[in-house]
Amino acid sequence: MARTKLTPFAKILIVVAIIAGAYYLLTQLRNPDVQEQIEKVTGKDGKTKDGYKDVINVGVVTWGGYAGGQYFNEGFEANTDSRFYKDYGFKVNFEVIDDFDASRDAFKNGSIDLMWATIDAFPTEVEGLDQFQPQVVFQADWSRGGDAIVAARGINNVSDLRGKKIAVAPMTPSHSFLIWLLEASDMTTRDVQIVEVPSAIDAADAFKSNTVDAAVVWSPDDADCVSKVAGSKVLESTRNATHIIADVFVSKKEFVETHKDQLRDLYEGWMIGASELNSSDSNKRKAAKILAEGLSQPEDFCYDAINNVRLTTHGDNKDFFGLNPSYSGVTGEDLYNKMKVKYNNLGYNTQGAKSWRLLSTKDLVSRTNLSGGSHSAEAQKQFTAADESLTNKESLSSKKVSISFRTGEFQLDENSKQLIDLQFTPIAKAFANARIRIEGNTDNVGNRGSNIALSKKRAQSVADYLISQHNMPVNRFIILGNGPDEPVSGCEGNQNEECRSKNRRTDFELVVD
Repeated sequence: MARTKLTPFAKILIVVAIIAGAYYLLTQLRNPDVQEQIEKVTGKDGKTKDGYKDVINVGVVTWGGYAGGQYFNEGFEANTDSRFYKDYGFKVNFEVIDDFDASRDAFKNGSIDLMWATIDAFPTEVEGLDQFQPQVVFQADWSRGGDAIVAARGINNVSDLRGKKIAVAPMTPSHSFLIWLLEASDMTTRDVQIVEVPSAIDAADAFKSNTVDAAVVWSPDDADCVSKVAGSKVLESTRNATHIIADVFVSKKEFVETHKDQLRDLYEGWMIGASELNSSDSNKRKAAKILAEGLSQPEDFCYDAINNVRLTTHGDNKDFFGLNPSYSGVTGEDLYNKMKVKYNNLGYNTQGAKSWRLLSTKDLVSRTNLSGGSHSAEAQKQFTAADESLTNKESLSSKKVSISFRTGEFQLDENSKQLIDLQFTPIAKAFANARIRIEGNTDNVGNRGSNIALSKKRAQSVADYLISQHNMPVNRFIILGNGPDEPVSGCEGNQNEECRSKNRRTDFELVVD
């Protein structure tokens, strides 16, 4: 059989067709829509990624603490410019749901895969989410000025709130902040008149209308309140109350188990974004633009919102989940367990709230390897040595703890150490940016000069314990020995053993620089 011989022209046409086909294939591979279809199956690394969703939906509120993820995502909506997409092969969508109940409904019906929460208030809602087996998967931030209490003229410290009307949204981070602040001054919410409002925004409105004496609000509403209510002030904020309000993300246990690798990638990218914002103001400015568009708020508002939180790093998350054995600060478990008790004692039934061990997963954090200074945990505040002005400065709050010493001695026994740990150490850790003034006091038995010297040694021994056992900075403490000169009200004459016992006390005061 004779072969057909190709003409030179036919050969040229075949070569041109091959080149054209190769060019078309190359351009299609560069087409984002085609890439997306390929990556649904193979992922960015070309490997099969079973269990990866095309889009992870994250429920958030108008808050600066989620900026690390939104910045890394290059926006709120799912998009191909996102570094989650480019680096890990999936998209992320941030759904802003400011209404609390609506956000919980979205979590329950599956509209969102991750839901915001704060560990301090989480014990009050855990039982209602029980059928979904909620899991705390990572921490996004600590509030650092984002929450504040504003007070009317004449209210200069926490004790001045006694009997006053305070607007607060119950069982929210605002409520938690108020509980801690009152406890630091030997008070509870029963010592004030709580005016319940739906949200911190409503609390600000109540304060500006002069219907309450104080309110727990969000920033920048605190500045707005002070500017509109003559003589008012910010009494305290989470700039000093550093470890009370912890924003976390929660997912259903089933979703965690079926998307563990994808959630780990989400966490890693989010932490990279947070570290870049923490180390660069220009990156914060870029993030502020992203938040301004996504939250429909002014850029300056969003920039301030980012600066009113500590965007937590991988190192912070290791501390939070108890993965750093040398960390002596507040962990997620500490905060959750303490607030479960505090809310229950105030009549909010939290007995059905499951244990932290059943509510949290450490896997995302423990399986992530991010190194370098930008991923390290936050360092403690460095205090300068206290001067006389701080010695005499009015305290924000004062908590009295009766610590027993043997006659003429100043060493702490084990019972005294336990008492300090139960009644004051948690407050000291929660208000980590405030100084601590420790005042030793005695009854009037014996020589006044000797009592003053002894009371100062006793106060110093308490500080030494907190420094050595709980790693608190040496310069944080202001030590005073009052001897018998500051008796409690009603016991000025040390007229009986009960009064003398009350006067043999140690006062712990929070002092703001």
